[in-house]
Amino acid sequence: MRLIAIAPTVLAFVLLTACASTKNLPALPPEPDTAYRLGGGDTLQITVFGETDLTNAYPVSASGTVDMPLIGSVPAVGLTLAQLQQQLVQRLDAKAVKSPNVTLSVTVYRPFFILGEVKNPGSYPYVPNMTVLTAVAIAGGFTYRASQDEISVVRQHGGKPTEARVYRDSQVLPDDVVNIFERHF
Repeated sequence: MRLIAIAPTVLAFVLLTACASTKNLPALPPEPDTAYRLGGGDTLQITVFGETDLTNAYPVSASGTVDMPLIGSVPAVGLTLAQLQQQLVQRLDAKAVKSPNVTLSVTVYRPFFILGEVKNPGSYPYVPNMTVLTAVAIAGGFTYRASQDEISVVRQHGGKPTEARVYRDSQVLPDDVVNIFERHF
């Protein structure tokens, strides 16, 4: 008989602790610079005009470099496209091609991740200017259990992961982990 009296209390405790909330999480700090920063897993289309042997798709390696013929490894992680373009022009000018005209664009972005109450949780390619709502749409939409106001993002800040509360119109970045919580019934 005593087991029956304890069971509802234990069940209520388990249900309340299983339904996590974002109420105790800080708000996501704004990004100081909205320019896209390169990272391992991105693929770049680099065009050196007049140099077909150098024009190609180049991945940013896990170690954070772009490896090109004639100039070798060029650090790329954390740089904007304009900053990497300057580095490539300087290195090519110094070693191989005088006054090179270099353009580059990202052809494959590294992924973001979405967990929780979406129809298809997992890893998806990043889309520029993506919001949480866009990420949810890419993952098939909210489940019927989703709390559309209980959302968190884990993002790297200063080299360590930080979880913060976000909203449906908050920006999602590559490598973010978006978590859609279950609503309280």
